[in-house]
Amino acid sequence: MPLRPLCGALRRAAAAAAGRRRLGSGGPNSARGAPDFSSFVARTSTCGELRSAHVGRKVTLCGWIQYQRQGLFLVLRDFQGLTQIIIPQDEARSHVKKLLSSAPVESVVRVTGIVSPRPPGQENPKMPTGDIEVKVETAEVLNSCKKLPFEIKDFIKKSEALRMQYRYLDLRSFQLQYNLRLRSRIVMRMREYLCNLHGFVDVETPTLFKRTPGGAKEFLVPSREAGKFYCLPQSPQQFKQLLMVGGLDRYFQVARCYRDEGSRPDRQPEFTQIDIEMSFVDQGGIQRLIEGLLQYSWPEERGPITTPFPSMTYEEALADYGTDKPDTRFGMKRYLKNKDIESLKEAAKSQFNQEIVDVICRPDGSLKSLLTKFLGQEQQSQLIQVLNMQGDDVVLLAAGEHKRACSALGSLRLESADLLEAAGLVLRDPTAFHFLWVVDFPLFLPKEENPMELESAHHPFTAPHPSDTSLLYSDPTKVRSQHYDLVLNGNEVGGGSIRIHNAELQRFVLEKVLKEDSEVLSHLLDALEFGAPPHGGIALGLDRLISLIIGTPSIRDVIAFPKSFRGRDLMGNAPDYVTPEELEPYHIQVSWPVAEAEAKKN
Repeated sequence: MPLRPLCGALRRAAAAAAGRRRLGSGGPNSARGAPDFSSFVARTSTCGELRSAHVGRKVTLCGWIQYQRQGLFLVLRDFQGLTQIIIPQDEARSHVKKLLSSAPVESVVRVTGIVSPRPPGQENPKMPTGDIEVKVETAEVLNSCKKLPFEIKDFIKKSEALRMQYRYLDLRSFQLQYNLRLRSRIVMRMREYLCNLHGFVDVETPTLFKRTPGGAKEFLVPSREAGKFYCLPQSPQQFKQLLMVGGLDRYFQVARCYRDEGSRPDRQPEFTQIDIEMSFVDQGGIQRLIEGLLQYSWPEERGPITTPFPSMTYEEALADYGTDKPDTRFGMKRYLKNKDIESLKEAAKSQFNQEIVDVICRPDGSLKSLLTKFLGQEQQSQLIQVLNMQGDDVVLLAAGEHKRACSALGSLRLESADLLEAAGLVLRDPTAFHFLWVVDFPLFLPKEENPMELESAHHPFTAPHPSDTSLLYSDPTKVRSQHYDLVLNGNEVGGGSIRIHNAELQRFVLEKVLKEDSEVLSHLLDALEFGAPPHGGIALGLDRLISLIIGTPSIRDVIAFPKSFRGRDLMGNAPDYVTPEELEPYHIQVSWPVAEAEAKKN
């Protein structure tokens, strides 16, 4: 998003947030006009709010020097926008001119002066404050800036590593300012909806806990008890279920979660989710709650979203789209050239070890394919009918294990879209938001390392589909779950389920189906025996959701201090080494070669 629209978007966002009617009529929840950004601080106005109506007013502004020209004027920037500052040229204020003319770009200054109209013909209609300027009377350099590692401008290309190393400078850009402020506004609206409108209780759950069977790898935290470790929770799953046993009825939390599985464009080792749990609820109730939550908190500048969201089963998604998180913004139209088809076939072979056969339907209805050597005319006609092929259609066929073949074709569908969009055909409208519920997932999947054993498709606390409960004891591979995923434009943005609230059933799943040691979860199993209500919930991935709303290429652009691809904090150089003395209370020793390498370094 370019600089000028962002300034306007920030201004409109502040006005919209202030202007929305809230609950009540007079108490702390009532709207009382626009936010006062200059309360309690040493300025009278921000750099983005002055207009022609303020001409003649004496103001004090604080901000960073964005640009300075030949000692005549400078542009002052803060979080809300830009203001042109006229440097005095008269002898009486020569000290002010010297001060501002010599201050390096990105120095922090405070200026006091009179708001004046710009001379005729010098107005800047692209700048929200473009009709005015401030003629400085006094100025103070609050902090000078040394030479910058990169320019603080959105259009300047910076390497990802440099942005991470100097994140505090990167945060000064209008784009990141916009991203973080929009995130804050959406979260505040979510709190309003859940707490004020629907009676949810915001509860903070522990960060130090114990290992959870199955799921992602967890970070270990040593304790002072020899051989004993805490784990950082990958989600507050057990705690929110225990809160339902405790009678809280409706819980939510803006929860910090941790997974030790590296970093990708849409993953971070630490991340945030909107965590929700309810008692006496079914799948439909959770879905209606989330649809209302998103509709209520959705930013006005992104246009309205329509509810209810469409739904499809896991099997339908896999069969029709080759993935359990389909991008429904585009259909299956194809405008592929021969080189594109060959590229797709190569991708399938290299990524999935999957052979692909292409079938092209010519305008006259005949087929062009290697398969025609093995198919008679009647069989070709049947193939056209089964695949519903029309002239100029291209069909890619894969044979093999169902899920693997579907996954390969689903990946090729997305790569086809990439190829077509690179050629100028718009398939995935970046301003469109297509939500989709995917339901009826399998409860268990074969383990990759040992297909004879089963693991939970999501987590071991998910309840089986009511129609499939009997299969749990005879053929658990056929049991569907009461799990549901929320997909937006081909990205999973939320997932949840109705939980097992019966201790006997939970113990059977853990011990007999998953072959897990139930003793690890004895606290939860005990709790379920003390009158646990039926309950269910969901977690929305906040980082990914905000990233999709804004349209950023990575979730790192909506997190203030993200980790790198390798999970490192390049700014603070974390993780870092600690001394043997610091490790001693935790009964830990670092083995060779790390310890030896550090010794040589020192």
